[in-house]
Amino acid sequence: MENQKHFLVTGGAGFLGINMVRYLLDRGHKVTSLDLLDFDYPEKDKIKEIKGDIRDKETIDKAMKGIDIVIHTAAALPLYSKEEIFSTDIKGTKNLLESADKHNIERFIHISSTAVYGIPDHHPIFEDDKLDGVGPYGEAKILAEEECLKYRKKGMCVPIIRPKSFVGPERLGVFALFYDWAKDGKNFPMIGSGKNLYQLLDVEDLCEAIYRSATMDKEKVNDTFNIGAKEFKTMKEDYQAVLDKAGFGKKIIGFPAAPLIWTLRILEIFKLSPLYKWVYETASKDSFVSIDKAEKILEFTPKYSNQDALVRNYDWYIQNLENFENRSGVTHRVPWKQGILLLAKKLF
Repeated sequence: MENQKHFLVTGGAGFLGINMVRYLLDRGHKVTSLDLLDFDYPEKDKIKEIKGDIRDKETIDKAMKGIDIVIHTAAALPLYSKEEIFSTDIKGTKNLLESADKHNIERFIHISSTAVYGIPDHHPIFEDDKLDGVGPYGEAKILAEEECLKYRKKGMCVPIIRPKSFVGPERLGVFALFYDWAKDGKNFPMIGSGKNLYQLLDVEDLCEAIYRSATMDKEKVNDTFNIGAKEFKTMKEDYQAVLDKAGFGKKIIGFPAAPLIWTLRILEIFKLSPLYKWVYETASKDSFVSIDKAEKILEFTPKYSNQDALVRNYDWYIQNLENFENRSGVTHRVPWKQGILLLAKKLF
């Protein structure tokens, strides 16, 4: 294929990782996955797999050989300990950048998060708005971006992508909790009235934005971009689409935010609920970013609305249920343990 590149995808066995790997393979590129976890997908024989930790410099140097472009999706997510998050998300990113620089990598695409904005006081949020990390994950994502900016200053092409929470095939985590209630014909409680605007993103649209930053003119893409759905309604309307699809005539039920947030804070302290601060503190508030810059510079046009993305993910969940029904963990690729929320489920 003309212009075939060799991509290194860190976190290649993760939710974004596998979707990105498939996206690149479909376009005829060579792919190496670097991940702590096994790459246990049907595409295993089409890629080169390196199992290892981004905190280990030797492993990284081995993975960088012959690579043209790095897509850095690996991260310790909010359910990990602070120490794990900082060492993986900051030190790991720094190690990768150092090695990419040493190996003359053409581009290093860093996947950040809109968690860098914390809990903002206005909407939409623009790329040059102030950064304020909530919790270790938000803080670590800001510090990882600072490492990227150092190398951008040195002349490396380092696009930074800040996606909203994204869903799609292979996405479980906190969304599996909602889908589990939907499939069992339950109403679903929402923090607050549900009248807030909360933008999501389909993973396929995210892959498209990343791919554009990997293939378009270097000067143009060497920048920072918010990525999110173009079409989104209120939280209540968007999530209702999944309950409608499940077909039990169930509803999203709003609850006063303050008492519910206090309850979830206490449950989190006692490790009885999988919901962490950034999820429950922002769920009842507006949360949307401007994607004008990505639309203009990356010529990014999202294909999926919030509702499309949620329903597409739910369909995948139902079709693949037997593969993960009895599994749980702390990544987006497995359902999170519901803890005491299973008791709550009985009441709905």
